[in-house]
Amino acid sequence: MYATPMSPLRSKPETQARDQRTRTSRACDSCYKRKIKCDADIPHCNWCKHHNLSCTFTRLVRRGRKKKPDPSQQLREFQLFERIEKIENLLTGTRSSRDPGISGSNSSFGTTPDLAPVPQSFCPSSGTLHFAGFRLGEISSYTGIPLFSLDGQQWVQSRTGQTVTFEKLCAFGPPWQKLRFLDGNSLSRNLQALQGVVTLPSRDIVEECVLTYSSSILRFVFPVIDTVLFNETIKLAYQPENNNGTGVASAKACIYSFLAFASVFNLHSSTSPAVDGEACALKADSLLPQVLHETTIDSLQTAAMLLVFQNFAGNLQSAVLMNSIASRFLFILGAHVQSYQDSAGQALLANMASRTEHHLRNLFWLCYSFDKELCLRTGQPPSINDEHCDLTLPPVYPEELYNDFPFRPPSDEVVRCPLFPGDLRLTMIKSRAYTALYSARALQKSDAELLKDIRELDDDLEKWRTSLPPTLRPTISFSHETPNDNEMNMHSVTIRLAYHHCVAAIHQAASRCKAWAGGQSMVMDGVSSSLALSVEASRSSIFYLQTAQHVLPDESFWMLVFYPITAFLTIFCNILLHPLDPRADEDLNLLNKVPDLIKRMPSRELSLNEVMHIKRTADFVTELSRLGKYAIIKASKENSGCI
Repeated sequence: MYATPMSPLRSKPETQARDQRTRTSRACDSCYKRKIKCDADIPHCNWCKHHNLSCTFTRLVRRGRKKKPDPSQQLREFQLFERIEKIENLLTGTRSSRDPGISGSNSSFGTTPDLAPVPQSFCPSSGTLHFAGFRLGEISSYTGIPLFSLDGQQWVQSRTGQTVTFEKLCAFGPPWQKLRFLDGNSLSRNLQALQGVVTLPSRDIVEECVLTYSSSILRFVFPVIDTVLFNETIKLAYQPENNNGTGVASAKACIYSFLAFASVFNLHSSTSPAVDGEACALKADSLLPQVLHETTIDSLQTAAMLLVFQNFAGNLQSAVLMNSIASRFLFILGAHVQSYQDSAGQALLANMASRTEHHLRNLFWLCYSFDKELCLRTGQPPSINDEHCDLTLPPVYPEELYNDFPFRPPSDEVVRCPLFPGDLRLTMIKSRAYTALYSARALQKSDAELLKDIRELDDDLEKWRTSLPPTLRPTISFSHETPNDNEMNMHSVTIRLAYHHCVAAIHQAASRCKAWAGGQSMVMDGVSSSLALSVEASRSSIFYLQTAQHVLPDESFWMLVFYPITAFLTIFCNILLHPLDPRADEDLNLLNKVPDLIKRMPSRELSLNEVMHIKRTADFVTELSRLGKYAIIKASKENSGCI
């Protein structure tokens, strides 16, 4: 047996020599040439010894070239190092040498901010919120509270010097979204309501609600049913129980969803028992598996009315799901590419086919309005893409929308143009704003592209505003004078609040501009003016709602509470941004009035869970007002040199 290189029989010097030689060349010259395994023994390897060959190691050994350093890899490693360092600093409550600490600066961002501004290489991800160049979190102002994230809370804490614990107040989502917590009694009741065969209520109750609906302005604002077509739905739903043909499940679900819709607007008679809207909605939901297999106009009406009900009930996530279902039915039935064939006031709708087409188009615009509103309230993408739809407005729609019609009962002798919630022209601007400024693709735009879109959208919004009658024309800065009550109703209030929010949403997108970090003076002028417009529009929302709340109907609470809270958040962030601004104290006083404003907004009889939610919302607003006060105090002390 031949000794191996590790054999203990070898002397230490020989072993060292062999190891050194082995490290430089794994095989002797002879073995290497013959491509055989060499044992590198000393003084001769096994092969050379048995073949009487000279065992040499004289050949040159090629060494591998060192790879040049990859600049991109070095950059990634450096960015990873910075990210880890930042996380460690946040966790330990300290600041890195590259992240400026709390300083005496109190004027503008981009000088000595408390939280590092967005770097030039910043590439925002979908859903990220910025305010004046500060990355506040993954939840944007159109989806919820911009203070859930660690960065957002760190920023607030650095500006106020106060500990931030928002998770206790807003652990369950945006304040304008109702929490659907079911206590034991309501859960038991709902389970009992869904047991067994779905039994329809008395037909008289349904027909009474239809009669009330047909004689009210609701038939024009929310054209969820056509009374003639709905009579056929009632007949189908109330036919003998042993007939379960095609469309029966959709007809029954349509009846229940209409009763849920009717409960929102109190369409039942004072002599008949009130309709339990939540129970009716649950029964309609229980029929959805069957409804989804019956693509009829009743299927679409079911989804559309549940969409309206869930919106007015504050259940935004349920509304989003119903909106998706309704949109798919619209596409299948072709309502998105239809147009009105007859001009308003002349459409006789003599046959069922033309009446059905007309009603389908009304349902399209109704669902379109809610679809775009839900985008701004939830941050979720739209279900209806404008590029795939015919967006031709109903005939004489603008003229009918702003005449004296909303102030007097409609005439049954004339078929009037549907009004829909708000103004469809403003709704289309909202749709373009969401796509251009808040979609995933929009978040990748450069400063120049972003500011160009903001200017174009602002021009479109201004053209729409100036097209309105002077008495109803909103202004960016709301006058504190009390407007004439004869000029105020739910329609005018909704239009003005929607306008103020649209201005704020469009111009707040400038907060994402990288110019906040770079400090380019020419770009910063435009960015700063946009942010100022956003703040002023938010102030106007609160001022106007304080003036107009006496004309609001009870059912509007969950639809309108969104406006003061989102306006509040914009003003709060601006106080933290400019705590020594001359209007900071005035803004703080305005914020202090918001909790009472929310509590005084008209609402129907609320459940215990709804009362708790409103209290939680008021607590959240109160806490932010307190933090705004401390931001002003802290900045004043720093400015006077007390700290």
